[in-house]
Amino acid sequence: MRSRFRFRAWCSALPPAAGGAVMATGVLSIGLELTGHTPLSIAALVVAAALWLVLAGDFTARLIGDRGRFRAEADTPAALTAVAATTVLGARLVPLGWERAAAALLVLAALLWPGLLAAVVLHWRRRMPGAAFLVCVATQGLAVLAASLAAAGYPDWLALAALACFCLGLLLYGVALTRFDFHEVVSGAGDHWVAGGALSITALAGAKLTALPLWTGPAHTALRAATLAALGISLVWYAVLLAAELGSPRHRYDVRRWSTVFPLGMTATACLTAAPVTGVPWLRPLGEVLLWIAVAAWIITFAAFTLSCCRPARRRFPEGGNGADR
Repeated sequence: MRSRFRFRAWCSALPPAAGGAVMATGVLSIGLELTGHTPLSIAALVVAAALWLVLAGDFTARLIGDRGRFRAEADTPAALTAVAATTVLGARLVPLGWERAAAALLVLAALLWPGLLAAVVLHWRRRMPGAAFLVCVATQGLAVLAASLAAAGYPDWLALAALACFCLGLLLYGVALTRFDFHEVVSGAGDHWVAGGALSITALAGAKLTALPLWTGPAHTALRAATLAALGISLVWYAVLLAAELGSPRHRYDVRRWSTVFPLGMTATACLTAAPVTGVPWLRPLGEVLLWIAVAAWIITFAAFTLSCCRPARRRFPEGGNGADR
């Protein structure tokens, strides 16, 4: 009974940014499957699904029982991890043949997306942390999942919807970039990596769209070019952010570190997916190397999280409050 109470108390203390753990684990599952490591991929999927269920239950409990807190957290960019995590999990289910479950997750994400997106954009400030780019990540997540279902035999209108989300995601990335506080590159607590990860998931969405037979001629060429451009810029971001981490180490655990692991895994997955559809074969070995870097980062972050759970609750979120966006 006491352990159940502690678990509920732990869940109630989770900030919206905890959704990054589902995103990070889910995208690693996708990448591990693409490289033929199926047992590890399934293990990561099980962990991601379990985390998603915990966070979905907590999300529902706050929506029903604590509307004040729910509204306050819905205004923060980290709230959009609910959409992004749902789409990443759905995208992993499609290759397993679980299209109906993936379609249900797409519907759920699509229902959550407009309200959360509007709440976040209406409360944007001039100098935002990297979580601001989640407006792009969540939108491109919808594009990835919709394109994946279209490739699995669902109606072509899903491909058109995916293309619309892809274009909107690009626009939202540009807007978020104008709001991003570039000092976060050297001082951010982890979510500053989303600045590059948002372009990585954009490249993944572009690769999924490029692979669809619906697009031919100039449309196919434009999608291929956009995919490679997004992936190229995301790799530049990767190098810059990595150099900044090495030059200004941030050793203390923060829940936003899961938003570092996610871009690492997403960049690897985007490379692996884009390699065959864009005709750039060297992207695959690059993606394989980046994937294992992401796996190592996941292990380190999980270990840091475990250690943080052994500390007094007041020390887990050093920024104050619940560790969500400033």
